[in-house]
Amino acid sequence: MEAKLTLGPVLFNWAPEAWRDFYFGIADEAPVDSVCLGEVVCSKRRPLFEPYLAAVVERLERTGKEVVFSTLALIMDERETAHVRAIAATEGLYVEANDISAAALLAGRPHAIGPFINVYNEATLAYLVERGATRVCLPVELPAESLAVLAASSDVELEVQVFGRLPLAISARCYHARSCGLLKDNCQFVCDQDPDGMDVETLDGVPFLAINGPQILSSTYGNLWGELKALKEMGIRRFRLSPHNTDMVQVARLFRDGLDGRDPPQAEERLAELVNGAAFSNGFFHGVAGWAPVGKLAEAE
Repeated sequence: MEAKLTLGPVLFNWAPEAWRDFYFGIADEAPVDSVCLGEVVCSKRRPLFEPYLAAVVERLERTGKEVVFSTLALIMDERETAHVRAIAATEGLYVEANDISAAALLAGRPHAIGPFINVYNEATLAYLVERGATRVCLPVELPAESLAVLAASSDVELEVQVFGRLPLAISARCYHARSCGLLKDNCQFVCDQDPDGMDVETLDGVPFLAINGPQILSSTYGNLWGELKALKEMGIRRFRLSPHNTDMVQVARLFRDGLDGRDPPQAEERLAELVNGAAFSNGFFHGVAGWAPVGKLAEAE
């Protein structure tokens, strides 16, 4: 079965026009099969890009790409609940649940499960499939052994993130606002100053994490380009790229080549150039610390 590429939702607070133009470029040029749209991290950002949402959906569908509507990873109040209810009640939308309450609202109709819902074992996967999940993006921290067990246990379409900073946690508090001496309710959208997240270092100056509003991400960029063959062999059918403020069309082309069995010269080096030399990691896949580079990634450092 052909391996498919998914572009995950933009996790960061980009200027609305930049957000629109990014997706227009993806629609016209990127070799991806599916594109996730929607605010996953902070509901305050949603009204900023909503005026452009219809145009983006139309452009993506016109160029043959499947549109997936992603929901919040943490639903905290009635307003956010009402928005998710409205999405779940809209006929014709293929929705990705990133909170278990959203999955409950979607029960009985085909939907996707995002990487923010913990699917760690066969029983959880089977439960979600029984309730209508037709696609499951597995958590980024699962090692290869667990991925293989889950793939062997079900015929549902499984997806793994293969590029981008790894989502680790999300909170009701806004770290970005706090770092600027602001409250969450009066954050002034300071997260827009860090289009790929705000780097956090230890007291010794070692890169540690990245902050994106109320979300914690890895400091390193997950990169499973070298593991694509192994993932395909264990039965993973979909491969997710998490968008960053770089040439994601080129990133998509490199991963498309890898999935199709082509081996572009210096693919790893080209990916490193696209993220301005940021550190890559694949530790979770290999069952070690998530930040660690293993194999060719370690050799490249």
